[in-house]
Amino acid sequence: MTLEDLVRLRQARDRMDREYAERLDIAALARTALMSPGHFQRSFREAYGETPYGYLMTRRIERAKTLLRRGDLTVTEVCMEVGCTSLGSFSARFTELVGETPSAYRARAHEASAVIPPCVARTYTRPRRT
Repeated sequence: MTLEDLVRLRQARDRMDREYAERLDIAALARTALMSPGHFQRSFREAYGETPYGYLMTRRIERAKTLLRRGDLTVTEVCMEVGCTSLGSFSARFTELVGETPSAYRARAHEASAVIPPCVARTYTRPRRT
């Protein structure tokens, strides 16, 4: 993989980071990276160790965790706020990555994590596949 490919993949990844709540499909992300959809998916996985869709969903779940900790939105509202259109798929992916349902996560006390600096909290609260 060339340096130019990595730069274009980073642009697509940055777009996912910025526009996680928007409707992003593989074709649009591949256009951002100036690659065909198939080549983009293979190259992204090689560079970042996960598929573009997996990366995007991790970003969405990460943001959902923040919104659920606030406690002022329902799980359905959080689902729509982060760009998911199916509550069932959102809940299933959330449970897979976090280890508990969105409702259980929302109901749990989160005061202890309030004193942790955000830069440290992001490192430890990033959803991970096991």
